[in-house]
Amino acid sequence: MRVLDRIKGDIVQILVVEDSHTSSGELSRALERHGYDVTSVGNGATALDAHRGADIVLLDLDLPDIDGLEVCRRIREDADTPIITFTDNGSELDRVLGLRAGSDDCLDKPYEFRELVARIEAVTRRRHARPRRREPLTVLSIGTLRIDAASREVLLRGSPVDLTRKEFDLLYYLARHSESVVSRQRLMTEIWEDPMPHLLGPRATRTVDTHVSSLRSKLGRSSWIRTVRGVGFRVGHE
Repeated sequence: MRVLDRIKGDIVQILVVEDSHTSSGELSRALERHGYDVTSVGNGATALDAHRGADIVLLDLDLPDIDGLEVCRRIREDADTPIITFTDNGSELDRVLGLRAGSDDCLDKPYEFRELVARIEAVTRRRHARPRRREPLTVLSIGTLRIDAASREVLLRGSPVDLTRKEFDLLYYLARHSESVVSRQRLMTEIWEDPMPHLLGPRATRTVDTHVSSLRSKLGRSSWIRTVRGVGFRVGHE
């Protein structure tokens, strides 16, 4: 049993939702060897009934009955349970759609098992960690963009912009540090609360890039978040 998974004496309950019985069985057994309590289901309908008892949902987007994105959306509407989704073709569009549907992270298949475990552990830390001292919530205005941290509302030219939790956190963090360029590793540490993002390899930075891409799409212009090549990102303007 890994120390991180026995915080406060709790065993992490994982729901694996995957069509392939062979691969889901292998994944379930590997997770159980790491000390997790695993339930495995093979379709979306069963997942919608079973997710309430889980601490984390591992959701394959390719399901036989209900579209995986719809399953993700319905779980997110019903609960705040962390969701990690999996996609087969590794396209940026699939990752963006998964994040927009409410997943906390998205991995391309095939993935390294230890990377998956590292991401699960990061979620476990966030769920059980003591509340950190946070800066006072403020309203930030950048041109026609208004970000209200207290209500978690974003207005662009007076119209609301619908963001996921992580998209809001990312935009607000960049806006609070508008005078500097923020590296991908710093964003992984501060937004995803992963103290060692360099151990996850290039896929960790892909998480940040996917969220940035989704934010740019929702804000309507890529200029709102500028890429500084080889360094990171900074908030921009129209």
